[in-house]
Amino acid sequence: MAAIIITQNPELTQKAIDTLKSCYDPEIPVDIWELGLIYELNIDKDNNLTMIMTLTSPSCPVAETLPPETEQKLREIEGVKSAKITMTFEPPWEKERMSEEANLELGFF
Repeated sequence: MAAIIITQNPELTQKAIDTLKSCYDPEIPVDIWELGLIYELNIDKDNNLTMIMTLTSPSCPVAETLPPETEQKLREIEGVKSAKITMTFEPPWEKERMSEEANLELGFF
């Protein structure tokens, strides 16, 4: 299942997605975008970025570090005025959220 994308700036949205593809859970060799950890990405008309994301589990070892590191990377994108990540575990992450690329990388196909 793909993330919900709400945007007023498609170019900046692509930069955000590219940035998310550089963020990894160190235990899984697939980026957080392809893993399906991003539920919603929103960029408003003033280039404020908000995002709803999850982790593979609430007890994920990087629960304290991955979200703030990701938020900081998003803030550093040229043109982004602000970036804020909201964490959720509803609905819980399921492997069906992973892209075909992620499934191939992890050997599920």
